[in-house]
Amino acid sequence: MIGKRSDGRNKCFMNLEMTDRNSKYSLGSLGLEVCANGYESALAAQEGGAKRVELCDNLAEGGTTPSHAQIALAKRNLSIQVWPIIRPRGGDFLYSELEFDLIKEDIKICKSLNCDGIVIGLLKADGSIDKERCAELIELAKPMPVSFHRAFDMSNNLEKSLEDLIELGIARVLSSGGSSSAIQGADTLAKLILQAKGRITVMPGSGINENNLQDLIDKTGATEFHASAKEFVTSRMEFRNIHTKMGNIEDEYQYELTSTEKVNSLVKIINHNR
Repeated sequence: MIGKRSDGRNKCFMNLEMTDRNSKYSLGSLGLEVCANGYESALAAQEGGAKRVELCDNLAEGGTTPSHAQIALAKRNLSIQVWPIIRPRGGDFLYSELEFDLIKEDIKICKSLNCDGIVIGLLKADGSIDKERCAELIELAKPMPVSFHRAFDMSNNLEKSLEDLIELGIARVLSSGGSSSAIQGADTLAKLILQAKGRITVMPGSGINENNLQDLIDKTGATEFHASAKEFVTSRMEFRNIHTKMGNIEDEYQYELTSTEKVNSLVKIINHNR
């Protein structure tokens, strides 16, 4: 009997069963969302075949709100969806009244630029979803849909937080399953997708690359995935002052941009599973 086998097949059958069940509950078509750290990265994401960009700045801090110009040019010149992240600073997700006012003003800007949606994430001091403030932002954002970023992974109870987001009407939640990477949190992600039952899209993200994406697809049954697909670009500066720095980045004569080739590699893996 399958239940008594110890040769590894039982685990395989269980994984296949979970993937089938999760696929039934997944929302939307298969596709890749790219976390683009600016207009140039967004263009690269589109060229590589991404279905959507989460537009942000300051990837080293987990992403903050991009400038008006970045959003405006992305909306003007991209044919794929543009969803700016609305996050006034790095660090935690407990915001002051001043920061909350900044968030609301940025949402108004996104509405004026006809963004396809926005990405938010607010928590209370106890680690629960700040439903009251989220509800206010969702109402302000209408008719734009709203998704929730990895503040979800920093909440105090993922299962309860998922139900809170569903109750709020959040379209999609980005998650690593509460782990340092999506592949490490794959088992939790699979359970969250089962719990969601198609009421919200649970989108794995964090550390996804061409070496682990297929494994993540097999383990979770998710249909949408999130990656930065970035690479370092070497500065073209000929003169380099080695005696001082502008910040605390180790090498300031390089910067990160989304790689069209890396995006395309991920898209090919996803498309192979259609």
